[in-house]
Amino acid sequence: MKRPFVLVSLFFVVLSINNFGQSSKYDWLHQSSWSAGFGFTYPRYISTSLRGGDFGSYGVFGSIQRNFSEHVAFRLQGNYLHLADRQRAFLGNQNSDNSVPKVENDILLANLDLMYYFVPCEPVSPYVGIGGAGVSYKLKNSPIVVTATSSEARPLDKRQTDYELNAFIGAEWRVAENWKLKSEFAYHCAASSKFDGIYGTDSGGILGGIGDTYMTFDLGVLYYFGYGAKSHICEVYDGINAKVDYDKIEEIVKRYQVQPSDVDYNRIEDIVKRYKGTATVNVPEENWVLIGINFDFNKATVKPESVPILYNAAEILLKNPDVKVEIQGHTDNIGSERYNQKLSLQRAETVKNFLVAKGVASNRLTTVGFGKSKPIMDNNTEQGRALNRRIELKVIK
Repeated sequence: MKRPFVLVSLFFVVLSINNFGQSSKYDWLHQSSWSAGFGFTYPRYISTSLRGGDFGSYGVFGSIQRNFSEHVAFRLQGNYLHLADRQRAFLGNQNSDNSVPKVENDILLANLDLMYYFVPCEPVSPYVGIGGAGVSYKLKNSPIVVTATSSEARPLDKRQTDYELNAFIGAEWRVAENWKLKSEFAYHCAASSKFDGIYGTDSGGILGGIGDTYMTFDLGVLYYFGYGAKSHICEVYDGINAKVDYDKIEEIVKRYQVQPSDVDYNRIEDIVKRYKGTATVNVPEENWVLIGINFDFNKATVKPESVPILYNAAEILLKNPDVKVEIQGHTDNIGSERYNQKLSLQRAETVKNFLVAKGVASNRLTTVGFGKSKPIMDNNTEQGRALNRRIELKVIK
């Protein structure tokens, strides 16, 4: 009879080695979820008028569970149990022999339980819980007893109804992305003392009282589905490798950014023309960076102080009509790759529109956005990021 316990013990040793050897990643944990489970149950009487030592009991379970947070869950579980045991005392015999028929009990349970997980971030997550159940059971080979309402003796062989209180402790063992193994020990206290087919109890169980008590051991699997938002409570374990949600940062910046006021670019140009010296008209042979053509964070709008530099670039291109250039836009490293590539192209298009407005033929100008892929300064400083938000002109030969 000891073989099943030995096999179960070896199974859990191997399982724990495999789980703790896995890399602990937290992307699988969510703020809420649903799960369905099923498996096998071993039930056994603890405090009844039966011996509580015979094997031959078994059961199955099925459950649906709602995790409302990383720590708290409600569970609805159904069980079928077959409890079988011999009498502890029958007609004065304190130790009945095996010739006495087993009292058999076929039980249907509907449990509603509240659960609390201690360490939801770990691959093995222990939990505790309490709950109650409605019980429907039918006895076989129940000894003749005197009922509570009649002096007439009759067996308790009809289906009975009852309720019980439960307390349990268990653990979930993560084995795959959506799958976990479940191991659970539970203590059940029935509301009456006739649950085992005999009125009265031997000791009242570990909680006392007159109700019959029994224990169950569940071993099964859980399948998690219907996930809510991803959880971030475990990121404290990541230390310096904690993830930064750049998309969230961009959303906040867009929400609270201050829109620029109207700028009189024509007046700025008049001032530049009036006070500028002799402009350099030689076209560089390679790329040249338009020093001073920088942009505010998350903007593609030309700043007023950039107008003199753009005006000078337009003058150079107008005095060299055979030169074609590629306008290259760049950003700093804050934000996603896709968003920065789009923003850098918008900045290049803004400069092109300015040059075309000043008389440069549009077929001489092409645009491209490199996003954050080609920084010229350190993005770890505000000054460096500002210089990386730039425009370069590449001469096309």
